[in-house]
Amino acid sequence: MAAEYSFDIVAQFDMQEVRNAVDQVKREISTRYDFRGSNASVELGEEMISIVAASEMQVGQVWDVLLQKVINRKQSPRILEKGEVQPVGGMQFKLEVKLVKALTQDKCKAVAAAIKEGGFKAKPSIQGDAVRVASKDKDELQAIIAFLRGKEETLGVALTFQNYR
Repeated sequence: MAAEYSFDIVAQFDMQEVRNAVDQVKREISTRYDFRGSNASVELGEEMISIVAASEMQVGQVWDVLLQKVINRKQSPRILEKGEVQPVGGMQFKLEVKLVKALTQDKCKAVAAAIKEGGFKAKPSIQGDAVRVASKDKDELQAIIAFLRGKEETLGVALTFQNYR
């Protein structure tokens, strides 16, 4: 029997599901009546999604469709970090949406602090872009996972729990 149990807290998502969501958005833009004749587009890069449209209102509509498609693909909307709508020129507006692929040091510290403030008898330790939580009690780790799922909104990041051993 193991003397200590642990798991890692990371911020990950399924890139294929995000790619599928962007493809669905492209299909919907091409078929919707209110986008007919406009040059609205969505492009997926490694680090971000770019939305280009003829007006700020259309950019907002494409953003709403993207958000809905990401949620429908069972991905957290917290993986998308929305930027500001910028005029590009030529009567075009652009929105860059950053994909949150890893926990920043500040977010790792916030997660570790939340665990300590929760009064748990576990040891959180920051390891790069992950937080490892160790405890002698499996039930304690399960309670921490449930606690952090409730805190995701205040932490502002989609948490994934892995390497439970």
